[in-house]
Amino acid sequence: MARGGIEITDDLLSYLGRFGARTDEVLERVRAETATMPSAVMQVAPDQGALLELLVRLIDVRDALEVGTFTGYSAICIARGLAEGGRLTCLEISADYAAIAQRHIDAAGVADRVEIRVGPADESLEAIAATPAFDFAFIDADKPGYPAYYELVLARMRPGGLVLLDNMLQGGCVVAPDTENARVVDALNRKIHADERVDMAMTISADGLTLVRVR
Repeated sequence: MARGGIEITDDLLSYLGRFGARTDEVLERVRAETATMPSAVMQVAPDQGALLELLVRLIDVRDALEVGTFTGYSAICIARGLAEGGRLTCLEISADYAAIAQRHIDAAGVADRVEIRVGPADESLEAIAATPAFDFAFIDADKPGYPAYYELVLARMRPGGLVLLDNMLQGGCVVAPDTENARVVDALNRKIHADERVDMAMTISADGLTLVRVR
C-alpha cells in the first residue's frame, strides 16, 4: 500500500541503494562478504548505516554503545561519526561474528576507537555501572532480549542521549503478531509509546527504526 504517495517498488529500492548512502570499498566488502552468510538478513541497509553515522555526527557523540554487532557494518558507521576522542563499545554474543567484525573494523581504520565485548548482552550491560555513561546507543540484537536491553541501556544513557532500536516493525507482523519476536516487539513498541522518561519517534526506515531521546 502506498504511503504518502510513495509505493515501495524494486526500482525505488534500487534507486535508494544507489543514491541513499555514500559507501566505500571497506563497507562494500563487508556487505559482499556478509551476503554469502545464512544470516545475511541481519545486515543493516546502506542507507540505515549512513543515517547512524549522520546522527552520531549531529549530536557530537563521544561515548557510544552497540548491542548486537554482527559483522561490523553498523559499528564502522557509528565509529566514523564519533567526535574526536570518542569511543564505541560493541556487545556481541558470537565470538565468530565478533572476529569477523574486528577484521572489518581494523580494515576501516577505526579500531583505535572500538572495543568489542563478547558474551550475552544482558550480562555485558549489567557489568557496566548503571550510571549515565553513553550519548548514543544502537540496539540490533535478538528480539526476545529487547525489553531487557531497553531498560539496561536506558539506565546507562546521559540525559539527552539518543537510543535507536532496529526491526521494530518486524516486516509488518507487529500489526497482528503471530511469532514470539513480533509479540515481544509489539509489546515494547507500546511500552516506549507510553514511556514518559523519553521522547520517541518510530520511522518506517528499513524494517522499522525507533528513535528514543532520554529526557
